[in-house]
Amino acid sequence: MWLTIWTRSDKDRAIDPMKPPAWPATAVFLCLLMGWSGADAPARPVTLTKAAEEAARRDIARDRDETQKWLRTDPTSYLATIHRRDFEQRKTLSLGRAADNEVRIDDPTVSAHHLRVTVDGDRFRVEAVDAGARFGVGDELKREAQLEPSNIKVGRFVVRLSHQRFPAIIVFDPTSPRFKEYTGLRYFPIDLTYRFEVPLTPPARSETMIIMSTRGSRRRAERVGWFEFMVGETPGRLEAVRLLEPGVGENDISIFFRDETTGKETYSLGRYVDVKKLPDGKYLLDFNFAYNPACAFSDHYNCPIPPKANTLKVPIKAGEMDSRYH
Repeated sequence: MWLTIWTRSDKDRAIDPMKPPAWPATAVFLCLLMGWSGADAPARPVTLTKAAEEAARRDIARDRDETQKWLRTDPTSYLATIHRRDFEQRKTLSLGRAADNEVRIDDPTVSAHHLRVTVDGDRFRVEAVDAGARFGVGDELKREAQLEPSNIKVGRFVVRLSHQRFPAIIVFDPTSPRFKEYTGLRYFPIDLTYRFEVPLTPPARSETMIIMSTRGSRRRAERVGWFEFMVGETPGRLEAVRLLEPGVGENDISIFFRDETTGKETYSLGRYVDVKKLPDGKYLLDFNFAYNPACAFSDHYNCPIPPKANTLKVPIKAGEMDSRYH
């Protein structure tokens, strides 16, 4: 039996936010006997028509193809990273070919002292140093710019201005030798019994929590609620969070989780899965889209660690497996 115990304030808010009714003892007893929690029962896998099932399978297959192409060829592929430097207590880092730079790129397309990058609140101030130095922002070459967390071009390299409240510079080389390591990605077979349309249950009040990350950072997040669902006959519950960081939108909900496949068929840290809000207010939670964090491929990332509350007691044999790139 899957039973959620509500506080009085939770129950009152759900029934009538202005004037909560009295609940007779008989009604409470019947609710407990029937396993009713005052909220929707945990979601079962979505029932699809044949046409909808075929469309879902195509979407999942297309996503996998696009992910593998990106990893194999994109200038910002995880396999393209070659260097990371955290700002730590510094406000400014220098980047260039000379050995006295904090971020050194020893390449003739990079000036000796190419850039100075300064953290300015939630943004970055980027300034070219040497007379002939320029950097690319979109299709434009610039000498200076105030930028949100984003990518810029320096010679043939892509430089990521990463914030996350723990700012860093990450350098990508589109000719990285690690591209030669590409052997594809491994996935579980598509299984639509891991596809759910589920309501988001919000907490009684706004809550801020800490998500630890792989570089030891304590990243602040808002707990926006949780999703409840059934895997076979076993109930599951996952907390959803919104990272409180520059560049994260109001509707960007993240789920970081572990399950009984973690460290076996799937990556040892855990996996992530994104949700999509549906027109009826529910969310599409499809574990066939579950994916590995960037840290499964490179040391140059700062990846959220799934909280203990998001450890499922069942195997989720859907989504990305551990392809052992790292």
